Amino acid sequence: MKTLLQPESVYHIYNHANGSDNLFREQENYKYFLKKYFEYINPIAQTYAYCLMPNHFHMMIRIKGKEELVEYFNSKKPGFKTLEEVELSYLISRQFSNLFNGYTQAFNKRYNRRGSLFMSNFKRKEVDDNSYFSGLIRYIHNNPIHHKFVKDIFSWEHSSIHTLSSLKSGMVAQKEVLRWFGGKDEFLKYHTNSQPSDFHKRFEFE
Repeated sequence: MKTLLQPESVYHIYNHANGSDNLFREQENYKYFLKKYFEYINPIAQTYAYCLMPNHFHMMIRIKGKEELVEYFNSKKPGFKTLEEVELSYLISRQFSNLFNGYTQAFNKRYNRRGSLFMSNFKRKEVDDNSYFSGLIRYIHNNPIHHKFVKDIFSWEHSSIHTLSSLKSGMVAQKEVLRWFGGKDEFLKYHTNSQPSDFHKRFEFE
């Protein structure tokens, strides 16, 4: 059964390209995806971490509160003031579908291709304990090392590690994340600590 996306809950969201396709072929693709992500996901969720890889991506998000969500959806189409949880979850998931569809349309037009680009059902797992919360953020930022694209997390351009470590403004919730780890120094120290051998197995694609 598919996990419902509920208000005020934290989730690991991830998806993969269809078959052997890549989601991102050049720098502009990464930038455009984040632009569309900000358009569709920022109104409904806070982002704690993200990493975009050539053929997949990982996000860690916290869905906003019910009142804020209802207000947003009502501003888009009046009549959502009495939403039930299942209906609200559907609308949240639809924001992700709109993101993927909008990006795919632009991608297909640019590269003269047809058909779906993303796997049809994006993965979502609720982050339901403290070790998962901390470990997932580290996993997301270490993903480029795991896939042997780079040797250190700062060499990969397309992740939230840069915003979080520099305190620059961006789409991630810097204050909340750094507060969780006890400050910037502890945040960075946690990312360089040795990881258990089964670390990636817990978060990898099913």
